[in-house]
Amino acid sequence: MPDRGGGSPTGPRMRVGRPSRRVRTLLMTLGVLAVLAMAFVMFAGFWTDWLWYRSVDYSSVFTTTLSTKIGLFAVFGLLMAIAVGVNIWLAHRLRPPLSAMSLEQQSLDRYRMSIAPYKKWVLLAITALVGLIAGASATGQWRTWLMWVNGVPFGEKDPQFQMDVSFYAFDLPWYRFLLGFGFAAAVLSLIAAALTHYLYGGLRVTSPGARATAAATGHLSVLLGLFVSLKAVAYWLDRYGLAVKSSDFKATGEWTGLRYVDANAYLPAKTILFCIAVICALLFFATLWRRTWQLPVIGFGLMVLSAILIGGLYPAIVQKFQVQPNEQAKESPYIQKNIDATRKAYGIDSAKPEDYKGKGDPTRRDQQREDAKSAASYRVVDSNVVSPAFQQLQQERKYYQFPDTLDVDRYPGADGKPQDTVIGLRELDIEGIPKRNWINDHFTYTHGYGAIAAKGTSVVSDPNKGTVGSPDFTESGMPTTGQLGSYEQRIYYGEKTEQYSIVGGPQKELDYEASTGPTKYTSYKGKSGVSLSSALNRAAYAVSFSEPQLFYSGAVGEGSRILYNRTPKERVEAVAPWLTIDGDAYPAVVDGRIQWIVDAYTTTNSYPYASRTTLGDTTTDSLTTNQRAVVAQQNQVNYIRNSVKATVDAYDGKVKLYQWDTKDPVLKTWMKAFPGTVKAKGDISPELKSHLRYPQDMFKVQRELLTRYHVTEPEQFYSGSDAWQVPDDPTNKDSSAVPPYYLSLKMPGEKTQKFSLTTTFTPAGRPNLGAYMAVDADANSESYGSMRLLRVTETVQGPSQVQSELNGVPEVATFVRDLRGTDSDIEYGNLLTIPLDGGFLYVEPVYARGGSANYPLLRKVAVAYGGGKPVFKDSLSEALNAVFGEAGTEQPTTPPGDEPTKPTPNPTTPPATGDAALKAAIDDVLKAQDAMDAVLEKDPKDREAYGRAQDELEAAIERLAGIQGKSRPAQSAAPSPSKSS
Repeated sequence: MPDRGGGSPTGPRMRVGRPSRRVRTLLMTLGVLAVLAMAFVMFAGFWTDWLWYRSVDYSSVFTTTLSTKIGLFAVFGLLMAIAVGVNIWLAHRLRPPLSAMSLEQQSLDRYRMSIAPYKKWVLLAITALVGLIAGASATGQWRTWLMWVNGVPFGEKDPQFQMDVSFYAFDLPWYRFLLGFGFAAAVLSLIAAALTHYLYGGLRVTSPGARATAAATGHLSVLLGLFVSLKAVAYWLDRYGLAVKSSDFKATGEWTGLRYVDANAYLPAKTILFCIAVICALLFFATLWRRTWQLPVIGFGLMVLSAILIGGLYPAIVQKFQVQPNEQAKESPYIQKNIDATRKAYGIDSAKPEDYKGKGDPTRRDQQREDAKSAASYRVVDSNVVSPAFQQLQQERKYYQFPDTLDVDRYPGADGKPQDTVIGLRELDIEGIPKRNWINDHFTYTHGYGAIAAKGTSVVSDPNKGTVGSPDFTESGMPTTGQLGSYEQRIYYGEKTEQYSIVGGPQKELDYEASTGPTKYTSYKGKSGVSLSSALNRAAYAVSFSEPQLFYSGAVGEGSRILYNRTPKERVEAVAPWLTIDGDAYPAVVDGRIQWIVDAYTTTNSYPYASRTTLGDTTTDSLTTNQRAVVAQQNQVNYIRNSVKATVDAYDGKVKLYQWDTKDPVLKTWMKAFPGTVKAKGDISPELKSHLRYPQDMFKVQRELLTRYHVTEPEQFYSGSDAWQVPDDPTNKDSSAVPPYYLSLKMPGEKTQKFSLTTTFTPAGRPNLGAYMAVDADANSESYGSMRLLRVTETVQGPSQVQSELNGVPEVATFVRDLRGTDSDIEYGNLLTIPLDGGFLYVEPVYARGGSANYPLLRKVAVAYGGGKPVFKDSLSEALNAVFGEAGTEQPTTPPGDEPTKPTPNPTTPPATGDAALKAAIDDVLKAQDAMDAVLEKDPKDREAYGRAQDELEAAIERLAGIQGKSRPAQSAAPSPSKSS
């Protein structure tokens, strides 16, 4: 009879067992699916990277980088696993018999017994874990490996050890990595072996009697000997490391290279410690025969004591009692080495200061006015200010945008001669799309349209041709027409294009919407991007971009291609990860295409004796934004070359790298590592070369170094008496460095203008002008890259002082007051500095922004020369006339200032008298009073400006008193100075 109460004894277990097996099967299935999903995610990342590199024809970069990383991972992971695994196995083999174990070791029986059945698996797990960690760490050294194995000599030797610079740049970093890996392997092996010996009785910690067996003693001594041997190698390499070591030097700040104490204390100390470490290592190895640690321990203690006394105390004594009492004399030879190496490493060794008076001859005003016509192409259209004008006048649609800072280039003018031109691309602004959705964002709106250009030296002056003061466009409209000729106007790759787009498939793209006529549509015909025709590619991108619609959407079909990595800087950085990218990519119309031109640098931080600089800090100025920041593989460098000029086609995204510096050993090294990726310099077309220029970030690094390293005498360098600084931008409220300016100008002694990059310096802690530098920025020039450094020998106003003087000009106060009545505000443009006839000419465009046209319009131009007061006029020509007078007319023999717009009376003409003279004097007093009120209104704390205004008022009152004598009517007609105060 069956058991009615609960059934057979096996019944319930069978009912419970079935769902349990189903759960296990389900869990196993889910686990397998999870593993497969993780594997596909990893595969998707690899596969999409491979597809992208293949699409840009730089698959060799991907394969070389990947194979190098895999090789390093395998080799060093295997070496670490073998080192640790062999020592664990050896310690296990050398274990003592169980009968000899102490009571302490018997208490570990349960651990040994638990491990015994799985000891092989435990050994494999430990070795695999340390191998994976070591291998993963080694992959980060792929650049170091490639530079070491492909390194080419510099042909320059360091002054201390007479080693080629390539030893420090390419070899020493790799040797240090090997040394660090060796230390890690020795320490891990020592720990693993000691634990194994302890677990199996070879080491005793608390039991009385012998603490280690002879086998354990020999094994651990060998490992300790290896560790000390590596320490000896470290001491030897540290000798060379002194040439690239950074330290604090109170006389000059951060210091790179040997100083007196390094050469005369640390260097011999490292040699002595090397010898002691070798002896100590031999003592550890000798324990294989002596079976005692007495001598090795004594030797190790001696090494530690020597490191403290010889490596630490002795150099401190030398520094205290030999160097400090006569530091300048002791350090001078080493300062000289630092100066020479730094100037060579940064390419500033040709920049030698030339004395320049800084003040022109006041008797040569007529000639100076004539020379001013050709001294420079005065760029009154400031590329840093006029972007809103481009935006409002040429935006056409809300989904287009221009960069905040436009670029300066050279294009043929109406006369066929190159002229400075402000240019910007009308790029796609995804935030301005009328209706945001996935289709519109990635399929319909895919590209910008057209390059807009304007003259850099003039604005619209005829009301019939546009708003007076607005940019004078040489290329404009939709599609654009003008002096750039016919070119491919679609912009699929740009600085603002950061989202991916799907092109070429079933979904049509909006091409452009002209102000008149129907909307145009297009389908991408270029070869750029990755095909999404296959399901595998769609699935891989759907996973990589976390966008499942890429896999199943009907908008993706035959012919669809995905465009991504679309900014010029990220494309160049991806195909050349060994380069440092300049912060400002700029567009140029070349051979019927829009090409983005990207300057790229080779760098190292291992140039002996050369001072280091931080790229992120050095290249920051008042215009720096995230979009214009330098992309650096290594932030601190002490060697830099603009070795590569790169281009990115705005339509098909094609990247080309051109060798520019044919002598740079760092570039030659990378060209050996990645053969075929960099084209020869001769492959640069003449039209492309006409648009290449000296890079801004390189120039900013060099000018920062030249604030100190223009001094070549060690004594003067040590004292810091002639140190300079890069001044703050006087037109910007933030305390940021003034940006360098591109400008076509004639330097002293030159007959023709050259497209140049310029900057000013002021003495450290002072506002007056200390120096002026210009570099030939025209790639077609035979003197490209040559620097002219003018050291100002007289006290001349610096940029901030000129700006302050300008703010105090009465016409400026009137101009600002009038603007406020129209809800507008003043906006200063770039303050240009131009050498002219022994002095400096300052030119600054002044814009009005607001009112009916909410974009900057050029309304005034301020000009100052030779320490004279700035003038403030409607045009550049009027301002120059006011400063110098009309060319050919007789000019005053004193610097202009009081009435710059009025020609000086002929000496034979009697001065004005009577009512006319009285009226003129009263007008002068009233103007001076208005100027003082303007100063108080603008900044009551500006004592300097207030003092100048007060002096002018008192002088005007004295002139009035001289005309009227001491009569009461004259005095009552003049405002009292105390009234304004």
